[in-house]
Amino acid sequence: MKTKIVLDTSIIIDGEISKKIENNEINENHEILIPRAVIDELQSQACKQKEHGIIGLLELKKIREKSIEKKIEINHIGEKPTLAEIKLAKNGRIDSIINDIAKNENATLFTSDYIQHLVADAIGIINIHKKSEISEEYNIENYFDESTMSIHLIEGIEPLAKKGSPGNVSLEKIKDKKLDKTTLIKIVNFLFSVKDNKKISTIEIAFEGCFVLMYKNLRIVITQPPISNKIEITAVRPIKKLSLSDYEINDNLIKRISDEAEGILIAGPPGSGKSTFASSIAEHYVLNNKLVKTLESPRDLQVPESVIQYGSFKNGYERVSDLLLLVRPDFTIFDEVRKIKDFEIFADLRLTGIGMIGVIHASKALDAIQRFIGKIELGMIPHIIDTVIFIQEGKIGKIYELNLTVKVPSGMTEQDLARPVVEIKDFFTKETEYEIYSYGEENIIIPLENINTKLENNNNNNRINKLAESKIKEVIKRFDPHAEINIISKDRVKIFVNKEVIPKIIGRGGSTISEIEKILGLKIDVEAKISAIGDQMQFSVTESGAHIYLIVDENLVGKKVNLFLNDELLLSNLIGKKARLKIDKKSEQGRKILNTILSDNLEEIKLFEIKE
Repeated sequence: MKTKIVLDTSIIIDGEISKKIENNEINENHEILIPRAVIDELQSQACKQKEHGIIGLLELKKIREKSIEKKIEINHIGEKPTLAEIKLAKNGRIDSIINDIAKNENATLFTSDYIQHLVADAIGIINIHKKSEISEEYNIENYFDESTMSIHLIEGIEPLAKKGSPGNVSLEKIKDKKLDKTTLIKIVNFLFSVKDNKKISTIEIAFEGCFVLMYKNLRIVITQPPISNKIEITAVRPIKKLSLSDYEINDNLIKRISDEAEGILIAGPPGSGKSTFASSIAEHYVLNNKLVKTLESPRDLQVPESVIQYGSFKNGYERVSDLLLLVRPDFTIFDEVRKIKDFEIFADLRLTGIGMIGVIHASKALDAIQRFIGKIELGMIPHIIDTVIFIQEGKIGKIYELNLTVKVPSGMTEQDLARPVVEIKDFFTKETEYEIYSYGEENIIIPLENINTKLENNNNNNRINKLAESKIKEVIKRFDPHAEINIISKDRVKIFVNKEVIPKIIGRGGSTISEIEKILGLKIDVEAKISAIGDQMQFSVTESGAHIYLIVDENLVGKKVNLFLNDELLLSNLIGKKARLKIDKKSEQGRKILNTILSDNLEEIKLFEIKE
């Protein structure tokens, strides 16, 4: 009577059975049973361009050819699995079908899967477990040396490595021989192998064509078709484990991190050392008897043993964040805040009272704050983020602290324009460098350095202009005592005079105006005053929703007015019942007026009553 053996998917992919047939360990005294569920599972994997599926089908072909040669009986057995069963393969449904066949046929199960072997033992199925052979030749650590930050193994390319330290990194070829597909598959198999009945690597993320693994302290990304056009393996290791004292930070910053800051953003470009700094903060909190957790995917922060690292669940942190509320940590390190949902979870956890430290990609410290604008209500941002620490080339660069106040934004003068303003201050100098506030429907970020410089320039220009205007009026008043002077640039002015005096100013053949220009050292344009314009009107500015309002005296209700920006007539309209001129912000005139207000150039806006 022949001995029946049942093959599962793992033993076929390993190529072990064809070797045993070749070595006569399996011969004509055996009957090979291949479950139809195994064939369908391999076919499903191959159709999705998964390497294991193709390897398994090729191995089945080899088993059949060698069985015919050695006169070994081979049969397919069992029902074809349903679509639902194939989809449930990763949850053990196909393995369960294979176990049932082995039990019903009183056969010996051959497997390379340690879990399958344990299940078979548990339910009394005779089985032979072939342990995966781990060849240190394909250990990915072999590509690293002391100066290596990451290695990049690409099919058809020589192995590459980034070496150095943050701010001084070079990409180098570390071997001359190009990597072939077989070598890369063996490296992948090593990473997925089992030693001492435990998987060598931990799978952090997995989807079609991509795996993210943690092997010891290495974060490894494996991509293959259909995600990439060929196999690529990238392995990154932590640059260095540091403590806060290694960063040469002063006592004030230590005090803020320890006692004051509860919403910290650690920002910087990729590879700058953000995660290393986050790990040092975690260690600092642990040493100060704080309960610390992390949210990260993959889980690659180098943190103390007492820190539990939470990963994402089904590509999201929503359920995990609910758990954190039950666990009640003092601080949570949120590594890689990127998606819109991540910003919302960060804000939600912070507002529940948990101290949050977020790691975020940004090219400047301000950019990290800007990424929250639009995702979180502007007035809530200082309650969620109070400190921004920018890391560059492994060192602490800029540090900001955020405060919320109600004031008239810098550069504006009207008191009724007061509103909530987020002040972004340099941590060390305590000087406000930026202000963020809402104006209408827009969020405005203003660098105060520009405003202060502009105000200083405006003050200087105003003093110069007043001197120039006084000198020009002194010369022109003999022609028209009420002449209006408009200084266009440092060497050009425009004067408005009564129409009848223009010939006197010009003179015969332009002789008079040429003499005046020579005296003043300026080019002069002469224009007639618009007789329809009356006295200039006083007004105040306010805004609400989609409109800007120029508020005038109540006795001007119903009067027709001209609105000028410098010498440009923007519009003519009637003063409304509420003694105000309404301007739509989205109109061309509205945009010009809004920009002028924000630039603190209200003197350029002029309102004149039109004479009937």
